[in-house]
Amino acid sequence: MGGNQADMKQNIEAIREKMEKAAQSAGRKPEEVLLLAASKTRSIEEVKESACFAIDLFGENHVQELVEKKDADAYLGKPAHLIGHLQTNKIKYVLGRAELIQSMDSEHLLTALEKAAAKRDMVQDVLIEVNIGAEESKTGLAADNLWRMLELSAAQPHIRVKGLMTIPPADTSDLENRKYFEKMRMLFEKARDLKYDNVFMEILSMGMSQDYENAILEGSTMIRVGSLIYGARKYTL
Repeated sequence: MGGNQADMKQNIEAIREKMEKAAQSAGRKPEEVLLLAASKTRSIEEVKESACFAIDLFGENHVQELVEKKDADAYLGKPAHLIGHLQTNKIKYVLGRAELIQSMDSEHLLTALEKAAAKRDMVQDVLIEVNIGAEESKTGLAADNLWRMLELSAAQPHIRVKGLMTIPPADTSDLENRKYFEKMRMLFEKARDLKYDNVFMEILSMGMSQDYENAILEGSTMIRVGSLIYGARKYTL
């Protein structure tokens, strides 16, 4: 085992330990929370090495990376999600490769996904991305628009909503950070209680390297961690 792989193994074990403690503190079972490795900018070889360890699934921000790594079997058969913004002209590359699209963030994208999935005679699983901090610089629906999106999604036979995803504002205090996650959990629970057709509120994807423990305390079922697993990103541009 190379040094980098040994480091990844140790990093993942440390994350798992903190995940377990946070879940137990919230009175939850550790297995209720999945660890998604955010593998943006990581090589096929790095991703393959990390897939040998206790990672549940992988997430890519860019369609091109998802295509390259999926086709090279970098994830070793583990599920891969698209977690970054999806442009409608890239949908054809994602269908059949991403088990789930976490970033459905507009009615325009919903319509385009339905049309493309219908052509393939398949059902695409998605999460609705909510811009919980109402930040102009971020994609995602305003929280108030979630209900209309759920109603529209419920009517699409080739789209299946599996839950919600969010990225709260950065550089907030610990208390503010938890409040954003709490708001998301409340939206998630309300959406589940309303029992829309074709909507299954199973996944609440929130929490990243800097705040995943807070997210688990507030009800996250999937955390998205990159740099804590792989180290600082190496950008080539």
